[in-house]
Amino acid sequence: MKRRMAVIGLLFLLILSGFIARLAWLQLTPGYGQKNAAAAMSRSSWKRMSVMQRERNLVLDSGRGDFVDRYNKPITGETYYTLALFPVNMDIRDPEQARIRKQAVRKLAGMLRVSEEELVSRWKQLREPTFWHHGKDKLPYRLTEKELEELAELHLNGVRALPYRNRYLAAFAAKQAIGYISQHPEHLEMAYSKELESGKRKKNELIGGSGLEKSLDDYLHGAGATSVSYFTDGRKGPLLGLNYRITEPGNPYYPLQVQTTLDLELQNRIEAYIDAKPLKEGAVVVLDAHNGDIVAMISRPQMEPLHLDDDKEWANHAIQAAVPGSIFKLVTEAAALEAGVTNEKERFTCTGEYGKYGLSCWKEGGHGTISLREGLAQSCNIVFATIAERLTAQQLQRTAAALGIGKQAGWHSERSFGPFHHPLRLLGEEEAGRLFPASAAVKTDGGVMAQSAIGQRDVLMTPLQAANLVVTLLNHGRVMEPRLVKEIRYANGQRMVSLPAKSVAAKGGRIRPATAHKLLRGMEAVVDHGTGRSIRRGLWAVAGKSGTAEITKAGAPRVNQWFTGYGPAKKPRYVVAVLAENRPPESSNQATELFRGVMDIIALYTR
Repeated sequence: MKRRMAVIGLLFLLILSGFIARLAWLQLTPGYGQKNAAAAMSRSSWKRMSVMQRERNLVLDSGRGDFVDRYNKPITGETYYTLALFPVNMDIRDPEQARIRKQAVRKLAGMLRVSEEELVSRWKQLREPTFWHHGKDKLPYRLTEKELEELAELHLNGVRALPYRNRYLAAFAAKQAIGYISQHPEHLEMAYSKELESGKRKKNELIGGSGLEKSLDDYLHGAGATSVSYFTDGRKGPLLGLNYRITEPGNPYYPLQVQTTLDLELQNRIEAYIDAKPLKEGAVVVLDAHNGDIVAMISRPQMEPLHLDDDKEWANHAIQAAVPGSIFKLVTEAAALEAGVTNEKERFTCTGEYGKYGLSCWKEGGHGTISLREGLAQSCNIVFATIAERLTAQQLQRTAAALGIGKQAGWHSERSFGPFHHPLRLLGEEEAGRLFPASAAVKTDGGVMAQSAIGQRDVLMTPLQAANLVVTLLNHGRVMEPRLVKEIRYANGQRMVSLPAKSVAAKGGRIRPATAHKLLRGMEAVVDHGTGRSIRRGLWAVAGKSGTAEITKAGAPRVNQWFTGYGPAKKPRYVVAVLAENRPPESSNQATELFRGVMDIIALYTR
């Protein structure tokens, strides 16, 4: 019995070895040199068919982490069902099966509102699986509930309704602060060469191109994509038994979720308001008056992440530096008070002309005799040119730095912490702004000081800095770092890292609380009876400072219009900065009007 079993086992082993040898011969033996040309062609064809037999793959979800607002409402990421087409052999020999398939294809074409010929033509041209797109739409087609039911009844091979993860919510416009993702092979090769070599990243994958998408790209990348596989033979026929398979990374900790400080509902309400006006170019920033958290950050023109190849400028204007005009007078007054070169009791005479440097006041005939506080309320150029000439460039520069002007304001870490193995800046594209040119050869004489004091000449400031300047005054001179991210969590809800609200280390000193208090009283006067009196009435009593800066664009005179302030005036909760860029010189201050509207929206929303 043992001998018989051994013989049978040996026989099976020989047969199996023969099959293996035959397979190796078919794969490795070259076609030339064969006596039978037909056999050689048959083997070559068999090999080609073997290569063509493969897994056809379609990515449903990149696995990239998503953003939520402060209340955990999704800012990015939605899943909807779309139609996926797989390359299959559409030639069926059986007449009855061919008739049934043709009927199903006709019904599918009707459902997609295209001709049967167009559907079949596009399908036959497929070399790889694809989602169905309508016309020039860049997002895959969104199936309705009725269409899903109809599709399920077709039983059409090579067609499936699949869950697709869309990055940008259909209900809300994209946010420049969040940024966009795009393909950037050159950047991937420079920044992630090791990951490319190891296969952790691919050259054609989407990476962060701006905003938080870019600054947190390392962590948002995730553990891998979710894809659907469809197995076909060499003739594009389905391999029975394999059908469709969905492959997921299987890591319970990914994708990550980033909780921002944004209030999505409030931001969307403000966006709808400014677009109705409309604000064509500029920005609106809303900060928490207590800790500087970014509650809303809006930039125009509106970014369209699915049309980034269009010839438009998608930069975040909230963190781009622009000429500030008279809102910079807050800094000038602070510097003069800190240096002791003036006080609130001093009286100035404004005749409308300064008498030198070609500088005049915006009010024809001047303001007459006026106090320092009234000089701020009426935005008198003569008052601020006068006190600026008493200051040194170093004194003005030192106070500007103490108020967070001339450097990036957003939250950052100078060293690694938690999962971050390198310094982190949440708003990487933020511009620092400036007071004077960096060149040491530039002389800061009286004319330079007078022009700089009213926010002209070389002075640049971002709307984020303008808002944070007011937060600093409300916090008695303590400069906060506006925060856009509160924490990052794993997919299972466990906290990965928390980013605390924090202030800037006062290396060069802070302004005195008394100075901050005087400036706030001056901002109240601006709205009560000064240049901002047009917005005195509203749901909240507010305070602030307006500004108009003269600029040139494409050789034509234009103005930047500003307003930065806070509300409610007695118990401040929110700070708002508005910039309306490149406006006609004689136009009314749109920023002032928008500030009032935004504050009323906040008041209604927070009741």
